[in-house]
Amino acid sequence: MSYVLGLDLGTSALKGLLFRQDGVLVGEASAEYPLLTPKPGYSEQNPVEWKKAAHKVITELVTAHTEMKKELIGISFSGQMHSLVLLDDQNEVIRPAILWNDVRTTKQCQEIMEKAGEQVLKQTKNIALEGFTLPKILWVQENEPENWANVRHLMLPKDYLSFWLTGKYSMDYSDAAGTLLLDIENKQWSEEILTQFTISEEVLPTLYESSGEVGEITESLKKEFGFEQEVKIYAGGADNACAALGSGIVQEGAGMVSIGTSGVFLSFENSDKVDYEGKLHLFSHSVKDKVYSMGVTLAAGNSLSWYRDTFAPGQAFGELLKEVGSVKPGADGLLFTPYIVGERTPHTDSQIRGSFVGIDTHHRLKHFGRSVLEGITFSLKDSQEIMETTAKHTFTKIVSVGGGAKNPDWLQMQADIFDSTIVTLTTEQGPGMGAAMLAAIGSGLFSDAQSCVETFVSYDKEITPIQENVEAYKKIYAIYKQVYGATADVCHQLADIR
Repeated sequence: MSYVLGLDLGTSALKGLLFRQDGVLVGEASAEYPLLTPKPGYSEQNPVEWKKAAHKVITELVTAHTEMKKELIGISFSGQMHSLVLLDDQNEVIRPAILWNDVRTTKQCQEIMEKAGEQVLKQTKNIALEGFTLPKILWVQENEPENWANVRHLMLPKDYLSFWLTGKYSMDYSDAAGTLLLDIENKQWSEEILTQFTISEEVLPTLYESSGEVGEITESLKKEFGFEQEVKIYAGGADNACAALGSGIVQEGAGMVSIGTSGVFLSFENSDKVDYEGKLHLFSHSVKDKVYSMGVTLAAGNSLSWYRDTFAPGQAFGELLKEVGSVKPGADGLLFTPYIVGERTPHTDSQIRGSFVGIDTHHRLKHFGRSVLEGITFSLKDSQEIMETTAKHTFTKIVSVGGGAKNPDWLQMQADIFDSTIVTLTTEQGPGMGAAMLAAIGSGLFSDAQSCVETFVSYDKEITPIQENVEAYKKIYAIYKQVYGATADVCHQLADIR
């Protein structure tokens, strides 16, 4: 029996998932590492900590599952997107990695759009936002020229692990799509963008398919871990691309809603020719030659956590939400907008803030709770609506993962608001499973992504829309969409006195 290992490099921890070739999870391990915040708005990590974590995870798994020494055939990765890793000519880390959630680069984003906005949007299919890699590069160029002068290799987090294991520089298309440096249609680094911002292509890694073979584990690490056979390393993918693969989002008509601290509405796209004009992110998929679109709600689960901590501190979510099913759609005239930390899609607005609209004396916790769940879902519906109107998508199935998949009343709200069948996963392993699947595909255990999904991914609950609720929510959603325009100017004025 062959085994594959997926390493998921997240923002707070690295998780390793060991699978058999028949899709059965046989082992898992994780290791945490610190987040560095040297100034307000800064978010950094030392890549060496990722390497230590990966070493710990692999060692722990090999110790617990000695069959890996003979039967592990491949390792692949899922990684936090966008974060900037810089190495010198000795392959030493020059400075801590600037992470995806670092917001120091507003000035650089403005500079990119002023200088080359049309070119960036045309070739990368995205607009410059603080999370992306290119603004971070410009920040280093402008603020740490001595560090930039020493840069010989530039990569993203998971690619640093791949380099550690193989000694080779690599980046897959799904992660490259989040740098603002990739010509997504031609699948090559954009010469025009590199020239515009004085970046040598020599510092960029070789591009690979997500399931592409980068190389074999080095002899020294092979010996250290006790592997008796060659273990091949595959390029891996961006976390959202791997999560989509691990949720079976590999065909047209399939979407995914993921509710964590932030929220994502993601759609499989059959063609990179679709043009959302920057209203949504468009990235290369971990599935060869495919792309996916994605909208983001900055405070999805975060809104629910804030609500609980403010109105019912210490109460379990199950207890807090136990009565929301008794409240009819629309929460008896109460609306919530989840803009408590600003918003991304469809309103790129760092100063907008959330609202409860329509508060009445008869409203109680159950009404507020339902309005929070509905507001989060309406915000994600904004992304779905752009996909349906721009790319003419019809969603036959939406996979719900994360916190939104744990509450049956919320699942029904999603089915009714999205007007689509909602399904949940039997076991939700997230991006790490997608990474392991990439190793399985790359090693030839499966001929393509679909056949791998059929073995690895299984679905649990299926929730269908209630037509009466669908019709009610169409009217309520139309009202919800008016709230941003009605409150934006007020929130912008309030920002001056916060």
